[in-house]
Amino acid sequence: MAGHPNNIIFLSCDAFGVLPPIAKLTPEQAMYHFISGYTAKVAGTERGVTEPSATFSACFGAAFLTLHPTRYAELLKEKLEKHNAQAWIVNSGWSGGPYGVGERMSINTTRSCVNAIIDGTVNKKDSAWTTDRTFGWEIPENIPGVDASVLSPRNTWSNPAEYDEAEKKLANMYVENFKKYAGKGNVDYTQYGPKV
Repeated sequence: MAGHPNNIIFLSCDAFGVLPPIAKLTPEQAMYHFISGYTAKVAGTERGVTEPSATFSACFGAAFLTLHPTRYAELLKEKLEKHNAQAWIVNSGWSGGPYGVGERMSINTTRSCVNAIIDGTVNKKDSAWTTDRTFGWEIPENIPGVDASVLSPRNTWSNPAEYDEAEKKLANMYVENFKKYAGKGNVDYTQYGPKV
């Protein structure tokens, strides 16, 4: 009834302090991350959870899928390309370190990221972007209302080597999770995931 969206946002809560508060995805990366469905279970959101743990739920709702997840990813890519829509990851999780060390993204940071996507300011003609060396997504260097240092997660950690270790650990979790989808569907999705 409302037409097709201009933007698709995958919301994640990264308890490892690795994901940026906002990242732009290619259609192929969107397929990979949609199939992965990464977030973290955190205390207060699920019964019995006292420490955060990574969770991967295909298409962010594996329990409700009737077809193989790759079919939904192919449909997503078709829609993104047909309607010239952009996919994003918005991380409402931790920055500056993992849970217990870093701080949770502020509501204002998350809201500013979402607002910049919706009103298009994230895509201004003079916008500068950095490509993440491991995950390959693009990170804006400036978002109105967001401290620029928060946009690059590595810069928020007091010890960059610890960030590198955490990033490698999370990237390996993605790769390990994705093994069950290797060779499925019409595309080798693994090439759009993190490089480890």
